Amino acid sequence: MKNTETDINNKQIPLSFLDLAPVPMGSTIADGIAQTVEIAQKAEDVGFNRYWMAEHHNMVGIASAATSVLLSHIGSQTDRIRIGAGGIMLPNHAPLVVAEQFGTLQALYGDRIDLGLGRAPGTDGATFQALRRQMSDAERFPQDVQELMYFLGNDTDNSPVQAFPGAHSNIPIWILGSSLFGATLAAHLGLPYVFASHFAPQMLEHAITTYREQFKPSAYLDAPYVMLAANLLLADDDATANYHFSSAQQSFVRLRRGEKGQMPKPVEDMNSIWNSSEKAMVDSALSVSFIGSVDTVQPKLADFIARYQPDELIVTANIYDQAARLRSLELTPQLNLFTLQSPVALA
Repeated sequence: MKNTETDINNKQIPLSFLDLAPVPMGSTIADGIAQTVEIAQKAEDVGFNRYWMAEHHNMVGIASAATSVLLSHIGSQTDRIRIGAGGIMLPNHAPLVVAEQFGTLQALYGDRIDLGLGRAPGTDGATFQALRRQMSDAERFPQDVQELMYFLGNDTDNSPVQAFPGAHSNIPIWILGSSLFGATLAAHLGLPYVFASHFAPQMLEHAITTYREQFKPSAYLDAPYVMLAANLLLADDDATANYHFSSAQQSFVRLRRGEKGQMPKPVEDMNSIWNSSEKAMVDSALSVSFIGSVDTVQPKLADFIARYQPDELIVTANIYDQAARLRSLELTPQLNLFTLQSPVALA
């Protein structure tokens, strides 16, 4: 039956969480990981669908470099929520090794495992060389994705090389992207697609339109499935949310300046941090952000969902203050936009 405008605006979709395991200023990596576990447990309690982590290297404020190792720790501290990579930067790895790592995760935690794949190195050129990789390795991304799918599939029994663990696991693979390349590849392979609109929204509409129009049904997926990423930070009032979001804004400015550092403390006035061109850059990069109270965010987020019709939304809130992150998760069920697995009653 065709959706009416009211049906579309009231559509509820699954909600997932993307984490970078931020290490707050003045904290240790162990502190950051402990806070990450707490966030994953809260996401599970609230009823989020997935908890994903992203691979980044040579960043002192991010603790998720050894992504599969940290995911194993998260898996041991949670029970129901799906866990996975959003994503593994495949040019950094041999497909066989990734198949073995995620096959091991599935052996440990069952059918809770997802594997999102990205084409970018997730780091700078010098670190890419330290990983013993070359920039040209990204050109093999389509072939590497298919090789990885092969190792995780059911057809390697007579192969001289097999993934143990990994073979026959059929772990769900997602293609991540912020351009038409990933959208076209995901459509051609019949895989679900995740668009990185939380930091690179410029080609959002074009990419998901291309994916949906070119999608070819496959053994993995009958119809296109789009998950969109967004920044989401809820608080009891707008001023508190905007104050804490300044940590994420500062991190973006530092990244563009080539400055390293742990997750910065929030500030009252970002004009003391950035210049006008940096502000314009950050505002553009982080334009898919929903920051404020539930009453402020609800209509804006509803309009976003109605416009782009994602099948799922994955949100992130990489900020300094742990209590603010936890409070944001606690407030999420009040949005009434999402199908949550087991929402908790709020005081």
